[in-house]
Amino acid sequence: MARRRRIYEGKAKVLYEGPEPGTVVQYFKDDATAFNNQKKGVITGKGMLNNRISEYLMQKLEGIGIPTHFVRRLNMREQLVREVEIIPIEVVVRNIAAGSISQRLGIEEGTPLPRSIVEFYFKNDELGDPMVSEEHITAFGWASPQDIDDMMAMALRINDFLVGLLLGVGIRLVDFKIEYGRWWDENDQMRIILADEITPDSCRLWDSQTNDKLDKDRFRRDMGGVEEAYQEVARRLGILPEGGPQDVKGPVSIN
Repeated sequence: MARRRRIYEGKAKVLYEGPEPGTVVQYFKDDATAFNNQKKGVITGKGMLNNRISEYLMQKLEGIGIPTHFVRRLNMREQLVREVEIIPIEVVVRNIAAGSISQRLGIEEGTPLPRSIVEFYFKNDELGDPMVSEEHITAFGWASPQDIDDMMAMALRINDFLVGLLLGVGIRLVDFKIEYGRWWDENDQMRIILADEITPDSCRLWDSQTNDKLDKDRFRRDMGGVEEAYQEVARRLGILPEGGPQDVKGPVSIN
């Protein structure tokens, strides 16, 4: 196998130069981190599951007109994506109080929020990804007011769609983090598109009946059953059925 040039290695993924101009190969690792890289571990099979889950959700979002960087899955751990200029802002959408918002505002975890709340965080591991306002984003030139409007509108649309999709398979979407990139099309027109991933690494997912956690909080909080939780999400989406790994077109409803 020919050597590929590594462009970037993050906590959960490695990016390699793509086989075609304007593309990148995104490799999903089994490595797990929490608390800004202070806690580290390995979740066996996580990379393969996240690759399939993100592929599935990105394709579903493309189907409702959300532009994404996803091109196609290459194998069990890699996917081909469009090369983008990542906007250094993490966009978090919250539907139910959990994690940092519960700590910051003293809201009991599990409390439904009055409405979906969008928050912005400066993407910088050394600083602990601090929360920022629209004023900070525009003042420091990370994104324009129009970029922010586009990202917010897209984030709320993504949220509405994913809430319904996941509830149909017995999962509550508590909150999630997404990232965007600037992509230039064949006419050299810049577009803001969804990038990175949507997986149990970047979402809080709770069983709709029991509130059992089906995401990386099981790793963060030493709850055990991490691999099983990721597998359960994949199973419910029809990506990893009970009978074994195979391609399944749609989600499996949970009564």
